[in-house]
Amino acid sequence: MPPESTRNRKRILGRCGVKRLSVFGEHGSLSSTIKPPVTFKSNHVTMLSNERLNALRAETPGCHQVLHLNNAGASLMPKAVHEAVTGHLALERDIGGYEAEEQVQPVLTHFYNAFATLLNVNPEEIAYVENATRAWDMAFYSLPLREGDRVLTHESEYASNYLAYLQLAQRRGIEIDVVPSDASGQMDVNALRRKITVNTRLIALTHVPTQGGLVNPAVEVGQVAREHGLLYLLDACQSVGQLPVDVREIGCHLLSGTGRKFLRGPRGTGFLYVSNEILGQLDPPFIDLHSATWTGADQFEYRPGAKRFENWESYVAGRVGLARAVDYALEIGVDAIEKRNSHLAAGLRTELARIPGVAIHDQGERKCAIVTFRKDGESAPDLAKRLREQNVNLSTSSVFSAQLDFARRGLDNLARASVHYFNTEAEIERFCKLVRGA
Repeated sequence: MPPESTRNRKRILGRCGVKRLSVFGEHGSLSSTIKPPVTFKSNHVTMLSNERLNALRAETPGCHQVLHLNNAGASLMPKAVHEAVTGHLALERDIGGYEAEEQVQPVLTHFYNAFATLLNVNPEEIAYVENATRAWDMAFYSLPLREGDRVLTHESEYASNYLAYLQLAQRRGIEIDVVPSDASGQMDVNALRRKITVNTRLIALTHVPTQGGLVNPAVEVGQVAREHGLLYLLDACQSVGQLPVDVREIGCHLLSGTGRKFLRGPRGTGFLYVSNEILGQLDPPFIDLHSATWTGADQFEYRPGAKRFENWESYVAGRVGLARAVDYALEIGVDAIEKRNSHLAAGLRTELARIPGVAIHDQGERKCAIVTFRKDGESAPDLAKRLREQNVNLSTSSVFSAQLDFARRGLDNLARASVHYFNTEAEIERFCKLVRGA
């Protein structure tokens, strides 16, 4: 029997989209014949069958411990992702961290291919970053924005992003222009056009805001950016994994996201897309010996592609796990995931609306898997605490993460329930009974 370290190595490679039979030679050495897996995209979209849903729930141990409606915070990892992470940690334990990383290079290379398939981009346009906020920061702070340049964003913008605008306004003197919402609550694309001036340089938009259930019109915004030759940065932290995100269709130049939410990956993982089209215009806010090469005493060269936004040290087990999470989503089919999530979220909104004293606060022409609401006589934090005592996971959104949006709507906090495809109609029924207080 091969040693435990070799068995761990084989399991990791097999679970992360790399064909097992072509990875190891007769004596356990790495083979050079590794191929990237086939893409999982399909034009045929069907609802997930009950048999498939049961299998997916069986692959998610957390489903038997909690009723999890906090997928917009951090979703439940499937066994395959958990085993990919722990398998690599075991490999580090057995043979050493550097040596383990060397052994799983095919998986780490596949990470870029997997995201390229998921987002419809080129592998060299993908960077691994330790979380979505840092990925967004690396993109934003690399932009050549100067005093008087104007940034367009929306009322629903996330707190961390808006804080960066405010900081750069203080540091460099940029101007922030907030685009109002249309009647549905999403970014008003016509108002966006009217806000553009000769000094406008960037449109920065959160695709799915954390606090309102809406999906902003990212494709239409991309069309405006192209018409006016503007840079376009999209925060896709809450959208990737719950609905299809096609970068070529959207037309953004930069896109950031996380592993822990709807992709069901490990915490401490994120990613960044950087278009080859604008790479030469960007100046990464900091570099190291991974993102650049020291070519002479007073010279350096950036690494080709988006990897110039990476760090040398990273959470390798997390990268392995996130690669597996992307494959897992692609195997199910993102179109099928969106269809299932839309069905569950619509049912949840309907059932919550039937409860006396409960008001739904979702916005947008197109809604997603996030459902926000308030209950008379019980604050969102108190409701979340009460349900947690019943092994039900619910989150909240407060004015501190959405100052502009909540101030406009006269809100201080909301309860936020976020479904995912492994949730069931029976769970939604139980959740609503508990919200009611029955």
